[in-house]
Amino acid sequence: MKKMSIKAVAEALQVSTATVSYILNGKAKEKRISSDLTKRVLEFVKEHNYKPNHLAKSLRTGKTNVIGLIVEDISDPFFANVAGNIENIAYENGYEIIYSSTKNDTQKAKDLIKTFQDRNVDGYIITPTEGLEDTVNSLVALGLPVVLFDRNCSDNDNQISFVGVDNFKGAYNAVKYLIFQGYKNIAFITLDSAQNQMIERLLGYEQAVNEARLKSLVYKFDYLQVKKQQIIGDINRILEDNPQLDALFFSTNYLAMSGIEVLNDKRIHIGSEIGVMVFDDNDLFRIHRPSISAINQPVYEMSKQLIITLLEHMENTNVYIPQQFSLATNLIVRDSSEKRP
Repeated sequence: MKKMSIKAVAEALQVSTATVSYILNGKAKEKRISSDLTKRVLEFVKEHNYKPNHLAKSLRTGKTNVIGLIVEDISDPFFANVAGNIENIAYENGYEIIYSSTKNDTQKAKDLIKTFQDRNVDGYIITPTEGLEDTVNSLVALGLPVVLFDRNCSDNDNQISFVGVDNFKGAYNAVKYLIFQGYKNIAFITLDSAQNQMIERLLGYEQAVNEARLKSLVYKFDYLQVKKQQIIGDINRILEDNPQLDALFFSTNYLAMSGIEVLNDKRIHIGSEIGVMVFDDNDLFRIHRPSISAINQPVYEMSKQLIITLLEHMENTNVYIPQQFSLATNLIVRDSSEKRP
């Protein structure tokens, strides 16, 4: 079946193509087109399943009504939940989302941004990798709407809009809670990364243990080379070499999942024998027995703020006024951090 054009719609209804275009673009009242004619056109295009040519429209208007979302890993539950919320909110505002994963590969991130530029997306939501600063700055210099998400560029200095959480306070409060519960040898298992959210979580941990005059016990994994089996082996060694540890604080949920697997294999009872705390909650932590205490990130609120901020930039293309949002996390206490005897 041949695709119907806007010209064919106009000829069938014996009106001008401009009139059909105004109606389909929601400008009937602005152009003083009668409600009867508007209704007739809309019923006709619905009956004949007319689909507008988005490429032609974008060439005329300079807009594609598409937003590009670039995250670390779209399969990760955190990023998947955010992407789902963003997609729903964007759709309600007349936009579609295309998204891709960088897998923490800076060159891949640059290639994805170039692809999105070639597709002329209207705005960018980016979870930046290390070394992506110049590329992101070039987008803003071109006057393109950009919002960073989850982590900031190292040289941002509040010059690019950002939506994330207060990682320092979230980690600090979690460790303070563990200390209040009686834990004294709390290991922080994290990534050896210069990404700001990881640094802030580390600083929050260190601030809490230093205030309590406890020893800082930090174990880092290379975030570019890390593999699950390697993590499992290293966590095994950490536990064997440090029998004094009475709590483990994981900086990401995927590190925690490997750690929980190790504890279960070694038949170390979570909660009664060793405490566990995780930054970034997951449904698995809620249903695991014993359940796992975690720092919950406000996924929906972050998603909503991302879209609101980006839409404001897209509506005000003459000037880019950066906005910074650091949302509060929520500590969810479960069985894994019960009070020490």
